[in-house]
Amino acid sequence: MKVKLSHRFFYFLLLVILNGSLSLFAQQIDTIDIYSSKMNVRVKNIVILPDGYNKESKTEYPVIYLLHGYGGNHLSWLKVVKPTLPQLANKYQFIIVCPDGKNSWYWDSPVNPKSQYDTYVSQELVTYIDKHYKTINLPKGRAISGFSMGGHGALWLTLQHPDVFGVCGSMSGGVDIRPFPNNWEMSKVLGSYVNNKSVWDAHTVITNVDKLKNIPLILDCGEDDFFLEVNENLHKLLLAKKINHTYIITSGEHNSQYWNKAVEWQLAFFVKFFFPENKNG
Repeated sequence: MKVKLSHRFFYFLLLVILNGSLSLFAQQIDTIDIYSSKMNVRVKNIVILPDGYNKESKTEYPVIYLLHGYGGNHLSWLKVVKPTLPQLANKYQFIIVCPDGKNSWYWDSPVNPKSQYDTYVSQELVTYIDKHYKTINLPKGRAISGFSMGGHGALWLTLQHPDVFGVCGSMSGGVDIRPFPNNWEMSKVLGSYVNNKSVWDAHTVITNVDKLKNIPLILDCGEDDFFLEVNENLHKLLLAKKINHTYIITSGEHNSQYWNKAVEWQLAFFVKFFFPENKNG
C-alpha cells in the first residue's frame, strides 16, 4: 500500500513539473457539476481555491467569476488562457469560479428554454458556491469578468444583478452585439436580428449603461481587436453619462495571448475593491 501511494505521489510531482501550472503544494481545484433547475441540465464548473483554504476555518473569501468566450467551456480559462490562475488565487487569497456557459452569451434566451445562463450564473451557480464554500456572501465579495462573449456576459449579468455582483470587468467584450447579426450563433439565442430588432436592442450592453452607475468597472481591449470600435463607443458613452470606469487600450488582438495579460489588470483591480485597506495589494 505504501509503495502504491509513493508511486502516485511521485507521478503527481512529475505532472506538476511538466505542466508548470501548479505550485508544488498545490491548492485544491474542483470540477463540479451543478444541476440547473431552470434548464433541467447539469453544468460543469471549475472552482480554484487558494492555498490554505479550509472549510472549517472562519475565514471567508471573495469570489471572482470568470466567463469564457464563444466556443469555449469551463476549462478555457485554466487550460488555454491563464494556466497560472491557481498562483494568482494564492497570491490574492480569493476563490475563482469558471462556469461552462456554452454559446449562450449569458442571456436567458427568449427563444430557447435550454439556454438560460443569466439565471444559471447569477442565481443557481452563485447560490451553490456560497452554500458549499467559505465565501463573502455579499456583492462586496463578488467580482465578475470575462473575455469576448464572456466580457459581454460579465457586464450583462452585472447590470441585471447589481445586488449580486459588486464589481465588474470586461476583456475584449462584445459590448454591442448589433453590428454582428450573423455571428457567433447569437440568432439562436435571441432570434434573427431582422425580425427581432427590439429584442437585440434590449439585450446588448451599450443600450443599458445607465444600470452600470455606481458599479466599479474595468474595461480593456487590444488595438487590433475587431471589437475595438464597440468598446470605444461604450467608453465614450460612459464618459458622456459620467459613469466612472477604468478603460485600457494597449497592443493586442482578439486572442488568448492578449487575455493572458489582460486578466492580470482585472484581478488587480478587483483586489483593490475587495481589500481597499491593503495598499500593497
